[in-house]
Amino acid sequence: MKITCICGAGLPGHPETAASVSDDVLTVDGAAYDLSAVPDGGYADPEGDHPFVGQIQRIGGELHLSLRWFYDTVTAEANQPSAAPELTVISGPLPDPIIRKPTLQEA
Repeated sequence: MKITCICGAGLPGHPETAASVSDDVLTVDGAAYDLSAVPDGGYADPEGDHPFVGQIQRIGGELHLSLRWFYDTVTAEANQPSAAPELTVISGPLPDPIIRKPTLQEA
């Protein structure tokens, strides 16, 4: 699955986005989205309440999509790209696309 994260600051107290992939199922903040119905060479226009931005496409058997990704401004750098580089995830959690503030190392 090729995923572009569209990053945005969450509201205070709002948890950061967490997502994972298992086959054609994308789980975002605990909600599973089964994308197996998207045909090769086709697309889907998500409806209702969902974390997607734009169409979901399947190109050469691989799903391509954009995902809203909320982050905590306390731990993130102030200047974030509006879209993180495209991530390719076959299975497991999505890597954190957010540029984090450096943490202090204990001496």
